[in-house]
Amino acid sequence: MSFETMGDQRRGTCQVLGRIDHRARLVVERRINGAGSHPRQAYPCNELIVMLGGRAVVRRSGDGQDEKCLAKAGTAWTGPVGFMERAELSEAIACLHVCLPPALLEHSALADYGIDASLIELAFVGGLADPLLVTFARAFEGLLDAPQRPTDRLFVDGLTTALAAHLIANYTIDRWKPSTAAQKLDERRLDRVTDYIDAHYAEPIPLERLAAEACLSPFHFSRLFRAATGLTPHRYVTERRVRAAREALALDRATLLDIAVEHGFGSQDNFTRVFRKSTGLTPGQYRAMVRR
Repeated sequence: MSFETMGDQRRGTCQVLGRIDHRARLVVERRINGAGSHPRQAYPCNELIVMLGGRAVVRRSGDGQDEKCLAKAGTAWTGPVGFMERAELSEAIACLHVCLPPALLEHSALADYGIDASLIELAFVGGLADPLLVTFARAFEGLLDAPQRPTDRLFVDGLTTALAAHLIANYTIDRWKPSTAAQKLDERRLDRVTDYIDAHYAEPIPLERLAAEACLSPFHFSRLFRAATGLTPHRYVTERRVRAAREALALDRATLLDIAVEHGFGSQDNFTRVFRKSTGLTPGQYRAMVRR
């Protein structure tokens, strides 16, 4: 297996900052993957990608599969050889790319362990939080910054075998099984979403933006958010605007139009309609009541 063309296929959308090419068995590259849309192309090898730092919304799609996550340091993805993928990044991100042959290990090595290489096919998996994959990536990254030593080949051989074993055991198409446990919006994600709403309620907030804060698809986010709060995301944002408007009506002398515009209602008519539906009173009636 040759990796000669591997870098060429990626350099249109990334910058390679370091590279190890180990005996035609493994290539490791530290890259800056640029923001924006990355054109559809096939993986030239089996690839493990681990994010080294930063934060970005990453979307990958191909072969009818679509995934989206809010990625940070330690987030990992796999890319099967030949898989046609299109990617989109909200920000440039630093990643370590570990590239392995189609069988993940040499056929002879797999045969020694009683594994049929023809049955090994890496799954297309993303948004992983796997501490062991991060450990592998950091170990490989350390080799990029250290002077070469006679023991490096032995170290890389062992590390490559261990990584391949972990991928075969957990991330091949016959082994990878997304969690079927009942999913819920954990407190950390919920806080991130509600904090975002608190900071931006006066602006238009698309569902996709809130879902990205929770690292979920819009469909799953809506379902889990409603289960956690009892309100749809749209209704929650509306109620947050009404609460801020009530405070403004009680505390300042701004006109109803000014309050409507400043708190995200768009127009006074819409403000009156939404406020009455939420409180049973018009904004004018509410202001008169609280100022008696």
